[in-house]
Amino acid sequence: MSKHGYSIEQLMELAGLSVAESITKEYPKGKVLVCAGPGNNGGDGLVAARHLCHFGYQPSLYYPKKPAKDLYKNLLLQCKNHNVPEIDDLAAAVADSDLVVDALFGFSFKGPVRPPFDKALDILRATDRPIVSVDIPSGWDVEQGDVNGVGLNPDMLISLTAPKICARMFNGRYHYLGGRFVPPDMASDLNLPDYPGSSQAMRLS
Repeated sequence: MSKHGYSIEQLMELAGLSVAESITKEYPKGKVLVCAGPGNNGGDGLVAARHLCHFGYQPSLYYPKKPAKDLYKNLLLQCKNHNVPEIDDLAAAVADSDLVVDALFGFSFKGPVRPPFDKALDILRATDRPIVSVDIPSGWDVEQGDVNGVGLNPDMLISLTAPKICARMFNGRYHYLGGRFVPPDMASDLNLPDYPGSSQAMRLS
């Protein structure tokens, strides 16, 4: 999206806001564990955690591999300034949460899953807590879906900018589209529906 004049900081802010807003539309206020990976998908999760604070939720953060870039350092600092606790014991934190946000891997993921994320996916696959995946479910191939059998099966999928090919294989309850920043010509090319009112997210199915 840089050719359209957007910075990565802008895109992350809008994406994370749309993730938080989507959650408010379907899940009651409660404890939300945000599992963030080391890339842009994790950055979206950090932004979402901050917005969830303002929306009355109680987010916590699992962020085992922190990039050295200032962008991610600043996003983490913002979470700390909003009193978002960082946890180490993922299994215990999942058990204590009402909802889990999967912001571990994005559309550029290529297997195999390496530590510590392999064990993290094992824990998340085993939970009965509803999972909200950001853009694509972690462990999935962007086109072929869960081809390796290690991916998550979320209750909600929030496609960012436009649904990826693998979204056709999503069988959870809620599919949302988020990231209301696409220029009109691009939205027409992607055949995107119009967002309702002033919302940053819309339900697709």
